[in-house]
Amino acid sequence: MNFDLLFLANLLEADPGLIFWTTIVFLILWFFLGRTAWKPITSALRSREEKIDNALKEAEKAREEMANLKADHERLISEAKEERSRIIKEAKEIKDGIVNEAKDKAKEESAKILADAQEAIKNEKMAAITEVKNLMGNNAITLAEQVLKRELKDKSEQEAFIEAEVKRISLN
Repeated sequence: MNFDLLFLANLLEADPGLIFWTTIVFLILWFFLGRTAWKPITSALRSREEKIDNALKEAEKAREEMANLKADHERLISEAKEERSRIIKEAKEIKDGIVNEAKDKAKEESAKILADAQEAIKNEKMAAITEVKNLMGNNAITLAEQVLKRELKDKSEQEAFIEAEVKRISLN
């Protein structure tokens, strides 16, 4: 047990030679690491830091582009909706115009057909009246001929004959 305490006591003593050589070895190791290891490590860290910064910048740029694209997309959708509304409105106006034009044309056609029909009825009526007048005139002439052909001396016989002929003409 004494040995262990002596060993611990020796470890806790500060030996100036040991401190000197430890310092020399540490400085040589520091110099060697500085020449060979620190530069590649720091350049790798700088490179990594630059890549991360570039990736963050690209992500920010992509985010801005996405925001711009979204705004453009929303603007295009809004314009498309406005265009659709305008086209529907124009189509409705055109439809209303066509319907109104067709109604007006139909009214004009029906008025023309009605006028033509009234004119035809008027012409037919005039033709019928003319035919009736001609028939009456012919009947009057025929009656007059028959009255003149028959020599009747009695006025009452003439009146009876005329009434009989009028009835005969009325029956035809």
